[in-house]
Amino acid sequence: METDTSFPEADVHAELNPGHNKSFQVDPVSSEIVSNKVQEEIEKKENAKAERDALQTLKSAIIVTAVIAAVAGAAFAITKKMKEK
Repeated sequence: METDTSFPEADVHAELNPGHNKSFQVDPVSSEIVSNKVQEEIEKKENAKAERDALQTLKSAIIVTAVIAAVAGAAFAITKKMKEK
């Protein structure tokens, strides 16, 4: 039994003209790994966006509440001053 230790033949036309080569092989394991990583990145971005949206809503609610409290306090102080005079 002889073992062939030479390199396999290369398709010169496909190597020199990669745009014309329509039959390329994809490594299914590598493709799956990349797909999983891309999916994880998308999920991380969606989770981060959801957290930012929730935080933004909370900030807006706090600011609106503070403005309402300030206006109510100012109105109370003004009416108190008006009653004193």
